[in-house]
This record gives sequence, C-alpha cells and structure tokens, in this order.
Amino acid sequence: MSFKQAKELVERMEFSEIALKKAVSNLEKSSKTFNKSSNNFEKTLLQQEDIMRKIPDTNRKFSYLLLAVAVNLGFILGLVIGKFVL
Repeated sequence: MSFKQAKELVERMEFSEIALKKAVSNLEKSSKTFNKSSNNFEKTLLQQEDIMRKIPDTNRKFSYLLLAVAVNLGFILGLVIGKFVL
C-alpha cells in the first residue's frame, strides 16, 4: 500500500467518523423530539376525546338556542302583525 492510498484511506475513515457522529446526534435529537411529540400526541388525543364527549351536549344547547330565537321572532312578528295589520 502506498502512502497516497493510506492517506486516502485515513481521510475516508475520518469522514466516516464525522458522518457517524452527526448521525448519532441527529438520532438523539429526533428521539427527544419524538418523546415530546408523543406526549403532545397523547394530549391531543385527550382533547379530542373531551370534544367528542361535549358534542351531544353542544348540539342540544344549540337546538334550544334555535328554538328560543324562533319563539322570539314569532313573538315579534305577532306584535308587528297585531299592531299594524289588525
């Protein structure tokens, strides 16, 4: 093996070492991010379950609100008709 070949081999090994160090640091960063994101994912699932429990109650309240608005509009229209038409 010539000196030039040995020098190229050492450079390749150095580049490989640098690449491995960077890969390990990226892996550590991604695992930390994954742990945070999995925690956030669990929080999101809990919020979705809470929303799913609240939907029927919200629909019932919305129906009551529409009924109240319809009754008030009917009352106002009845007053207007009674005042000006009759």
